[in-house]
Amino acid sequence: MSPEKREKTSILIIYTGGTIGMVQHLESGTLSPVKFDQILKEVPELNKFNYNIKTIVLNPVLDSSNMNPSVWVKIALIIKKNYNTYDGFVILHGTDTMAYTASALSFMFENLDKPIILTGSQLPIGTIRTDGKENLITSVEIAAAKQGGKSKIPEVCIYFDFKLYRGNRTVKRDSEQFSAFHSVNYPALAVAGVDIRYSDEFIYHPENNGILKINTRFDDNVVILKMFPGISEKVFNSIIDIPGLKGIVLETFGSGNVPTSLWLINCIKKAIKNGIVVLNITQCEGGRVIMGQYETSLELLNAGVVSGKDMTAEAAITKLMFLLGQSLSNNEIKMYLNKSLRGEISE
Repeated sequence: MSPEKREKTSILIIYTGGTIGMVQHLESGTLSPVKFDQILKEVPELNKFNYNIKTIVLNPVLDSSNMNPSVWVKIALIIKKNYNTYDGFVILHGTDTMAYTASALSFMFENLDKPIILTGSQLPIGTIRTDGKENLITSVEIAAAKQGGKSKIPEVCIYFDFKLYRGNRTVKRDSEQFSAFHSVNYPALAVAGVDIRYSDEFIYHPENNGILKINTRFDDNVVILKMFPGISEKVFNSIIDIPGLKGIVLETFGSGNVPTSLWLINCIKKAIKNGIVVLNITQCEGGRVIMGQYETSLELLNAGVVSGKDMTAEAAITKLMFLLGQSLSNNEIKMYLNKSLRGEISE
């Protein structure tokens, strides 16, 4: 990129797939991806920013249901390659797994000092009532926002329906409403109205501020196990006996509770004895795990289960995969699970 162009604010848009880049076929009514340049054609307002905006299309583009750690790595490496060239990054992504991707990317980037904003839409960008235009335009503006020569939002975020959330605090809550995402346990970082109002006190700034590091190793030998009344010993054992299993995110009741059945506690003790890391998160949308508050969670604490505090399921599973991929001991993994790495838990 020439020095003249570099004087302009530069934003890289990475299109991974999803509804925002879909077209509806008249005959079948099904949605399929369109060429990315059609999105730019549909949003000529982007030219009014006078930014240097470039685009990269993931090959192949994916429905977000097909996202996996290898694709997260591919996205991260694109950003790494272009990090010094651009002021901010906007990732267009399907909504179904957007919170997983945002959480994973947040853990991969250490000492991030530029915005990585994920957005998408509930309606294809070519439709009359699409929410995609506003989501894309405002995401680009937020990715370009600076204060004192530094990016206002040096973290991985999700922007949707006029609100900017920390990516690893966000969950998809609705498949039909434009307000598809929310963050119950952490406030919005910005709200877009006539102006974009930033809540500076809630924005995460890396403690080290050193050179950017990108860790791309994940271990997907993990499972999410949701507790339910009537769960059987047979089912529980079949999961913890999965060959090669290294981590379990245990979705428990309320503030971290499970039935007091002796077989259940023995199963969990067996898993931990076999080197499986067990992380306890709540099934509730809000609140946190407080192990030991009730008898039904005290046994988990005594068995060596790690409290996930107020982490979302998306943050918990991606953080566990990330830590398992870093060649750490189980004790080190447990220590980091309890520690906020990128603002994903309230300490």
